[in-house]
Amino acid sequence: MKDIKIIVATHKKYEMPKDDIYYPVHVGAEGKTDKKGNPLDFGYTKDNSGENISKLNYCFGEQTGLYWAWKNLDADYLGLVHYRRYFVGKKVDRDNRLDSILTRKQLEPLLSKYKVIVPRKRNYYISTVYEQYASTMNGGKEELDLTRMIVSELTPQYLKAFDTYMHCRGGFIFNMMVMPRNLINDYCGWLFTILLELYNRVDQTGMSDFDKRFCGRISERLFNVWLIHMIETGCLSPGDIKELPYTEDVNWPKKVGSFLSAKLFAKKYGASF
Repeated sequence: MKDIKIIVATHKKYEMPKDDIYYPVHVGAEGKTDKKGNPLDFGYTKDNSGENISKLNYCFGEQTGLYWAWKNLDADYLGLVHYRRYFVGKKVDRDNRLDSILTRKQLEPLLSKYKVIVPRKRNYYISTVYEQYASTMNGGKEELDLTRMIVSELTPQYLKAFDTYMHCRGGFIFNMMVMPRNLINDYCGWLFTILLELYNRVDQTGMSDFDKRFCGRISERLFNVWLIHMIETGCLSPGDIKELPYTEDVNWPKKVGSFLSAKLFAKKYGASF
């Protein structure tokens, strides 16, 4: 039996899958208290234990959970999903989504054939990755340009992959994946080097809470950069990557409308959809 731990990143008490591959983690636990002033406790592992960056959750989002898992969990395979978003193992049951999520029995054969499990690719169609982020996020262009500068300074071998991905018209988002430990170590070692430097260089004065989550959003783009680099260098092949559907409720009319407003009228996002 493979030793698999897929953390379920959550900031609230929620119904969790029973399959033993899932490991609920309270992300952003540092400093959170209940109404009585006691440390907030949902009964899940907290991301402020062991080696952690829990206090940066407001900027990094679920990636504080990934960092915690990388540094503190001993498993052959690690992954990340969200408390309301999972990989699907069969057709989605709209009435009981937990019955639809990927199980150990369904995942283990995939891990014998593939090295990276990712959510089905999202396409932007009318925009490149760079254009989509720059047009929808306050400070988006500046954040991407600064990220490119940091990549060129700290890991210049990834610059070609960064530029390649910025010209793509879609990619794997949500920071969801399942990978063997050696790939997790490679990815996280690179990712958090870039993100922590980005965090230190961005002036957050006057930013809204939504805009302050830039490190979490940039990391979605960087995952794709890492994959492209791994393929370019022969460490992975396209056939090593398996896309899976995922559970998600999306208000598509609102999402598409907001994207077009940003694209055509420079109206930036102010909330997640």
